[in-house]
Amino acid sequence: MPPDTKKILAGYRVLDCSIAMAGPFAAQRLGDLGAEVIKVEPVTGEWQRHVSAGGAQGNRINVSFLSLNRNKRSLAIDLKSADGKAILLELTKTADVFLQNYRPGVAKRLGVDYESLAAVNPRLVYLSLSGYGEDGPYVNWPGQDLILQGLSGAMLSNGRAGEPPTAAGQFLIDATAASAAFEGILAALLHRERTGEGQMVTVNMLDNIIALQMQELSVFTVAGKPQTRSAEPHAHVYIRAPYGAFATSDGFIIVSFPPLRKFGELIGEPSFADMQDEVDSWTQRDAIFARTRERLLAKTSAEWLALFAANGIWSGPVYGYKELLADPQVRHNGSFIEYDHPTEGHIKAPGFPYRFSKTPPSVERGAPLAGENTREVLQGLGYDEARIDDLLARGVVGETKV
Repeated sequence: MPPDTKKILAGYRVLDCSIAMAGPFAAQRLGDLGAEVIKVEPVTGEWQRHVSAGGAQGNRINVSFLSLNRNKRSLAIDLKSADGKAILLELTKTADVFLQNYRPGVAKRLGVDYESLAAVNPRLVYLSLSGYGEDGPYVNWPGQDLILQGLSGAMLSNGRAGEPPTAAGQFLIDATAASAAFEGILAALLHRERTGEGQMVTVNMLDNIIALQMQELSVFTVAGKPQTRSAEPHAHVYIRAPYGAFATSDGFIIVSFPPLRKFGELIGEPSFADMQDEVDSWTQRDAIFARTRERLLAKTSAEWLALFAANGIWSGPVYGYKELLADPQVRHNGSFIEYDHPTEGHIKAPGFPYRFSKTPPSVERGAPLAGENTREVLQGLGYDEARIDDLLARGVVGETKV
C-alpha cells in the first residue's frame, strides 16, 4: 500500500527504544507527522509506565506515559533473549530510524549499537540520546533534568542574589533535548534522501542546554559580563530593569524593560524621569524594581495592561493553566487537541508546535498499552500464529489486550 501523502513522514518506520521523556517525546513528534513509530519496550512495559508526574494516574496508562507516546504501536519484547534480539534485527532491516537513550554500554551489550544495526541496514538513521555525551568523565552520571540545570549554569541566572538557585518549572532540558533529537533525525533523513547513506546522530542534554543559552553565554564569553543576580526577583541577569513579574491589586503581570521616562509617567514614579535606559537601568536595577513593585499595587492587572497596551509598553498577564486554556489566542491557534482513547477516555492535551499547509500532523492513535501491538508487528514480519503463541508462552515477547 502506498504511503498516505497527506502525512509528511508517511512511509518512514521508526523504532523507538527510548525511555523516560526526551527520547519518547522526540519519537512522538515523528509519529505526529505520520511516521510509523513502533515503541520497543520490555515485556513488563517501559519505565515511564510505572511512575507518574504529580501522581496523575490513569485507568490503565498513567498521564506521564500518555502524554509522550501517542501515535505509536507497542512491541513488548525481551531483548536479552536470542529470539528477542533476532526479532529486533529483523525489524531493523525494515526501519528508517532507530532511537535509543540506553545507559552507556547497554546498546553494545544488547547488540543494538550503531555498528551492529548499520551492518544489517546501512541506510538506517540511528539516534543516540545521552545526558553528557557518548564518552568522557561524566558519561556514567545520571542525565536528569534538574542536575543538568544546575551544571549548565542556567539556574544561577534565575532568582535573587543570596538565595538558592532557581530551577525552571518544567522539565526544560528534557523537552529541548527532544526537539534537538527530532531536528537531528529529520536532517539525517534529508541527507539520506540526497545521498542514500544512513548515519549515527548523537544528541546530549548537556550540549543542548549550553546551546540554548547561546545569547547569555556569549555575553559572558565574548563581552566578559558576569552573571550578576539582583537582590530583587529580576527575571534575567542580562536584561535591564524593570523586567519581571509584578504584583497588582488582584494578581500579577509581566513588565518587560520599558523606556523609563515614559513608564515612570504612566505609573506615577517621578524618579524615573531623569534616568537613562542603558545606564541607570543596570546600575539601579534593584531600586527600579522595588519602586515599580510599589506603584503597580495601586491598580488591577486589567487596568495596568490596558494602560500599557495603549502606550506601547511591553506587558502581559501571568496565567495559571486554567487561564491559559481559556485564552483567546490559544483557542484561535488550536494549541490543544482533543481525541478519544480506548482505555483513558476523552483526552485534551498540548498539540503540535508546527504547521504545514498540505501535510498537517494529527493524532491517529493514543499511547498504547505495553505490547498492545506485539502480535500485529510480528505478523508484519511474517510470523504465523503458532510461532507468536510460542514466543508469548516463553516470555520472549509480551501482549496486552485493550
